[in-house]
Amino acid sequence: MERGRGALGPALELVHTGRAPTRAVLTAELGVTRATAGAVAAELEALGLIQVDARPAAAAGSQGRPSHRLSVAPNGPVVLAAQIHADGFRASLVGLGGRTVATAPGCMTVPADPSHIIDAVVAAGAGLLRGTGRRCLGAGLAVPSAVAEPEGTALNPLHLSWPAGAPVRELFTESLAKAGVTGPGGAPLAGVAGNDVNLAALAEYRHGAGRGARHLLCVATGHRGVGGALVLDGRLHSGSSGLALEVGHLTVNPAGLPCHCGSRGCLDVEADPLAFVTAAGREPGPAVSLLQQSRDLIRSEYADPGVRAAVELLIDRLGLGLAGLVNILNPDRVLLGGLHRELLEADPERLRAVVADRSLWGRSGSVPILACTLDHGSLIGAAEAAWQPVLDDPLAVLGCGS
Repeated sequence: MERGRGALGPALELVHTGRAPTRAVLTAELGVTRATAGAVAAELEALGLIQVDARPAAAAGSQGRPSHRLSVAPNGPVVLAAQIHADGFRASLVGLGGRTVATAPGCMTVPADPSHIIDAVVAAGAGLLRGTGRRCLGAGLAVPSAVAEPEGTALNPLHLSWPAGAPVRELFTESLAKAGVTGPGGAPLAGVAGNDVNLAALAEYRHGAGRGARHLLCVATGHRGVGGALVLDGRLHSGSSGLALEVGHLTVNPAGLPCHCGSRGCLDVEADPLAFVTAAGREPGPAVSLLQQSRDLIRSEYADPGVRAAVELLIDRLGLGLAGLVNILNPDRVLLGGLHRELLEADPERLRAVVADRSLWGRSGSVPILACTLDHGSLIGAAEAAWQPVLDDPLAVLGCGS
């Protein structure tokens, strides 16, 4: 029985990530008896986390005993996921399986006091909880900054006006309490916070284009700046204090633009949406975000020589940075998100050639470079961080075990 309890978390993660669609697969993945797997599945169902098909059916052409299908509970609990970016915020309720139940975007100028926008995004999330009546088990926040651990402070929110070292996790937890967002049994929720690209990489590993990778490198540019993340054997590599993979400050153009970090020609200012819009000869406008403006240019005006030249320029800069990262990290897969995904899709051969020409292993051993597939990956990643305590020990979080 104790072994069965210890299998609850691993079993839930297998169902959560779609790797155990049936009880037979769950049995094999856990390495337990059918009886133990059945008891574990029944316990997770009793907790309201998964659903076990009451009438198993054999797949077409299969032999042997049909197995019960497993899925996340369609009306099960959720976590509140929040993201803050240079143009505002987004709040969502996300269930197991990375499924978004409800979402509320908000556009606002991000104030210098981070508590104001954190209060706004939490208020939006609290409204979604009231509207859906869902049970909340956690809360996660994605921010465009390195987040130091164990303090939970945003050390370098370069594209926001926040002070360095803003205590975002503490502010998030306080805001949840003010908004009346509670966890199981009405207990206070301790919010979790992380860097937006780190969280996006975790989401892609579990639910997107990163599935099956052992050494996954993710590089992305959202509304401003460039970030990176590394997932090793299913775990986010955050370094000794949460600050690893600040890839935006790799120099790709030594004579280039001055960067916020004090250097020149960093990826952060040479390969983000502002750099693209400027290179395309367009004036950044306030009507839509820079990311959306960049996407619209690539999708609608790619035939324009100025736009095409800007695409090629940013691909070359991005490729230089990726080649250096590939040489150092030797990942088995590279994912690109945000504007970088658009660049890859616009001219995949050029980007792969730039990386291969500058990597130690050359064209024959070049690492696969793929596009991120999740919409709002950082938000799903914030949800993953919030779900993690439940995935680790469902009974402890739900207050049913001792």
